[in-house]
Amino acid sequence: MKFLDQVKIFVKAGDGGSGSASMRREKFVEFGGPNGGDGGKGASIIFKAERNLNTLIDYRYTQHFKAERGQNGMSKNKTGRSGKDLYLKVPIGTQILEEDNKTLLFDFKNEKEEFVIANGGRGGLGNTNFKSSTNRAPRKFTKGTAGEEFWIWLQLKTIADIGIVGLPNAGKSSLLASITNANPKIANYKFTTLNPNLGVATYDDKEITIADIPGLIEGAHQGVGLGIKFLKHIERCKTLLHMIDVTDENLENSYKQIKNELKNYSKELLNKKEIIVLNKVDLLEKKIVEKIKKKFSKNKKSEVITLSTLEKKSVKNIKAKLLSYVY
Repeated sequence: MKFLDQVKIFVKAGDGGSGSASMRREKFVEFGGPNGGDGGKGASIIFKAERNLNTLIDYRYTQHFKAERGQNGMSKNKTGRSGKDLYLKVPIGTQILEEDNKTLLFDFKNEKEEFVIANGGRGGLGNTNFKSSTNRAPRKFTKGTAGEEFWIWLQLKTIADIGIVGLPNAGKSSLLASITNANPKIANYKFTTLNPNLGVATYDDKEITIADIPGLIEGAHQGVGLGIKFLKHIERCKTLLHMIDVTDENLENSYKQIKNELKNYSKELLNKKEIIVLNKVDLLEKKIVEKIKKKFSKNKKSEVITLSTLEKKSVKNIKAKLLSYVY
């Protein structure tokens, strides 16, 4: 499935039906009087959050949505049928913004949450409503009002318990594949992951949602390497897992580079809980790994864990550790 995290669409709620100007016509009833019914209400357009969706790809090819109009009123004081509301499904984490792409209208954070984006028009009044003591046979009726219509932006910001960040080829996708049900693309070259991947890890009958954020490079906060597109998905994560390849020649600089990009994008990201994971430890001697771990352990705010995705015990330990950050 292709990933799409931002799209512009047009919504048009249904117009209200017009009232009827009907007059009663029956045998032996000389002055039947007015019997025109009211028009039906136009359908509204409602967004609903669904857990089993993780992309806005459905809105890439269909960008215009028009709801049903209300039926016109009928004789015998029959009110026209109201239009059936149009429901549009979006992933949890979707934000609705006005056409300026800045003003937030609604933010979906929970499953089954609903938001009426465009209200349907009111039905018009039939001529029965205008009958009076001085006007026994009114021909007057009103038309239904128009439904709301405008352009809006849908923007998806991934919601996950744990967000995995790090440089390209640090092993983020390998970790996600080893501890969750996700099947990300894995290869020994940079930028294998081009879109955020979501996975669910189960441990002791408890679930945690983990997001693999594509590798960040220097200048990501300015949009280099589609950085801003990726960084916005980190905002919703409760805890950040900083993945570091221990075979990197300049570990500390690599770590500082990612921290700097997070800081320049939003200082709030630095306030999130952080787990530092030293990956690919099976490629170095234990003494060297311990020396590296001591260096990073100086940062008392962050917990440091060693990992080899090839060892089952190592993977099991990190699943248990991640669970402790959520529950």
